[in-house]
Amino acid sequence: MPVAYRKIDDLPLVIPVFPLDGVLLLPSGQLPLNIFEPRYLNMLDDAMSGERMIGMIQTRPLPGGKGDPQRPALAPVGCAGRVTSFAETSDGRYLITLTGVCRFRTGEELPVRTPYRQVRADFAPYQADLREDAAGTRTASEIDRLMTALRRYLDHRGLAIDWSDAEAAPSDALINSLAMALPFDPMEKQALLEAETIFERKATLTALLEIDAAGGDDDEPTSIQ
Repeated sequence: MPVAYRKIDDLPLVIPVFPLDGVLLLPSGQLPLNIFEPRYLNMLDDAMSGERMIGMIQTRPLPGGKGDPQRPALAPVGCAGRVTSFAETSDGRYLITLTGVCRFRTGEELPVRTPYRQVRADFAPYQADLREDAAGTRTASEIDRLMTALRRYLDHRGLAIDWSDAEAAPSDALINSLAMALPFDPMEKQALLEAETIFERKATLTALLEIDAAGGDDDEPTSIQ
């Protein structure tokens, strides 16, 4: 966690947002991104000359298919991250890493002239994200249920992970990394993001793993990056 972000007042009132369905950033998580669209290259240029802060957010469908497909409605909650790694490729792409700082509720979208979108971010409901001790601890039996569900999910999906790393990781880091990396659908990713505490996220994650493992074999095997 960047030292500068110790309280809500340290965070910017307005942030650029990068709408990307199916992609999840959580506080303290690290998200690699390959940026190539001109509007988001512009966004990165501006971010790197300022706060280096970008809000990752999903979109949400409106009833009856209403809304502008070129400018879809934004989800009510996103997560702001700081650019902590930046490289430019020979063909003009940016390879960056965003480190999650704090979730936010999506406020007013500003009528800006930039090609990318900007919103007022309300960080107050998630100020606990800035506390390093916010995760706390849970019993071994509760983690055992998660690990059992994870094994069944991976077997069902034909996936594999490094179990020695998974078992050695702190429980909160494991929960967040699984929530970010596993191929859940956008609505499931949003549910994991909006879980108020790490304990609620663990319960949601465990339930999603158990439901998937109990389902049919309609999905093709995928891989975890």
